[in-house]
Amino acid sequence: MTISKKLRNYLDREGIRYDAVAHPRTATASESAQAAHIPGDHMAKAVVIHHEAGYALAVVPSCNRVDLTALQDLLDRRLGLASEAETCALFEDCDVGAAPPIGAAYGVQTVIDNSLMGQDDIWFEAGDHKTLVHLSGADFDRLMRGATHETISYHA
Repeated sequence: MTISKKLRNYLDREGIRYDAVAHPRTATASESAQAAHIPGDHMAKAVVIHHEAGYALAVVPSCNRVDLTALQDLLDRRLGLASEAETCALFEDCDVGAAPPIGAAYGVQTVIDNSLMGQDDIWFEAGDHKTLVHLSGADFDRLMRGATHETISYHA
């Protein structure tokens, strides 16, 4: 079980209580939710977006897809999904495809889907494909206080 160093340091600095939850190796956030027996709407996944001014992190439930049109309208920029190389450069202490949704820990602008706010509990990738971070919904909401909040996803 591994929590990325930047994420761990950020959570500790913010005084956030969390649990690390081990699960069998998976390839996607949806698979991680299934492996850990977590409802997909309580599992936050990070989708790295690139645009002409840099990067943004779209945070949506694992059972949803990012609505790129809504996100583009919100950010008022042309955008697309970041490449694997771009994602690795931003989240250098994480496995490919296991970026945590806490953009503030990495200095990345964050946009969160409204549906993730106000939950009792939230889980998300810890930086590898075998560990989730579990924290209270209130603490997750506090971590997302600097993020832009909007409806940016649809159920897949």
